[in-house]
Amino acid sequence: MQWHIAQLNVGRLIAPTDSPAVTDFMAALDRVNALADHSPGFVWRLQSDSGNATDIQVSADPQFLVNMSVWQSVEALFDFVYRSSHTKVMMRRRDWFEQPAQPFLCLWWVPADHIPTVAEAMARLDHLRAHGPTAHAFGFREKYPAPDIGGTPGDMKPEPYCVGWE
Repeated sequence: MQWHIAQLNVGRLIAPTDSPAVTDFMAALDRVNALADHSPGFVWRLQSDSGNATDIQVSADPQFLVNMSVWQSVEALFDFVYRSSHTKVMMRRRDWFEQPAQPFLCLWWVPADHIPTVAEAMARLDHLRAHGPTAHAFGFREKYPAPDIGGTPGDMKPEPYCVGWE
């Protein structure tokens, strides 16, 4: 069986999506999403008819946003997150999102023909928050191999200026 890596990251905006406080974030979405769509190893991302996921409400809080995607490998996702122009936008995360009190990013393996649901992704994040990194849900710092590859967790750390973003 072939496997892909799914990712979820969540955050609560400091203001509604139409607020001047998050204008730069909203303005960057189309560019960052297009970059993802054309990045090596990209498979899929969550989006509505708007072309992004900011209007997909997963909780009663309209300022709680989710971002989900699927990639051919952890390395391809890592390169997009930390070695592309996405990094400049991500480095401003704290300008637009509240400081998280718990993990806000999780990775997990999915069969290559599977597109995860938001409910599945949120359950993985809940698992990570409750149990720490495991093969069921993990982050970039402790990469687990795909289920049929075997082996032990690897160590994939972000570049020094990205420490603390996961």
